[in-house]
Amino acid sequence: MKTRPALRVDAVLVQAVIAGALSFAHLHDLADAAGQDGWKAWAYPISVDLLLVAAWRRLRSDGPSRLAWCWFVIALFASLGANVATAGFLDLANPPAWLRFGIAGWPALAFLGGTLLAHSTDDQVPVPPAPAAPAPEVEPDITPDPLPEPTPLAAAEDTPALAPADPTPAAAPIVTAPPVPAALVDHARKVANDHHARTGSPIDTDTLRARLGVPPQLAAAIAAQLT
Repeated sequence: MKTRPALRVDAVLVQAVIAGALSFAHLHDLADAAGQDGWKAWAYPISVDLLLVAAWRRLRSDGPSRLAWCWFVIALFASLGANVATAGFLDLANPPAWLRFGIAGWPALAFLGGTLLAHSTDDQVPVPPAPAAPAPEVEPDITPDPLPEPTPLAAAEDTPALAPADPTPAAAPIVTAPPVPAALVDHARKVANDHHARTGSPIDTDTLRARLGVPPQLAAAIAAQLT
């Protein structure tokens, strides 16, 4: 039986480490040229990479959203901009004022992005309006017309009176469950799996309805398809 090696070198992982190290060094050099020397120059690349990873993790766990894509593009632009700026396109010995302004304002921008990614709610998936329940079919009233009052002669002959027929009760309304789009079921399954991974217990209908922002009837129909 052929044994597999305990340590296997992944070319993609090695490439990622090299690219991350180069980008880290470029961000450090750019911050140092803009006047952020010492430990502050090393903190800038960490801040950019953490924001990039947080936005990518939000995209992978909760699906595409405008908030995650926005901060992912901002962090990616900061990383790529540092790589290009340190390639000789800017005179780092005399950095321009806009570069100093951008480097100085980055901590506040990164803090805002990290806070929104960590504490904002998920983008709600648009839910189609539930179709109205079909109107119950009401059968026509077949109650016979009342018989004319018997004349004294007919009453004297003791003619038996015909009992009026009982009206047929109206059919009960048929309530059908609203159809659930497949995309909404997939999104609900992701939410349920995330809840189960965090709490260790299946998600209940009320929690699922609150996370998806859907009516109770539609939440019950989605929960039925998740079981």
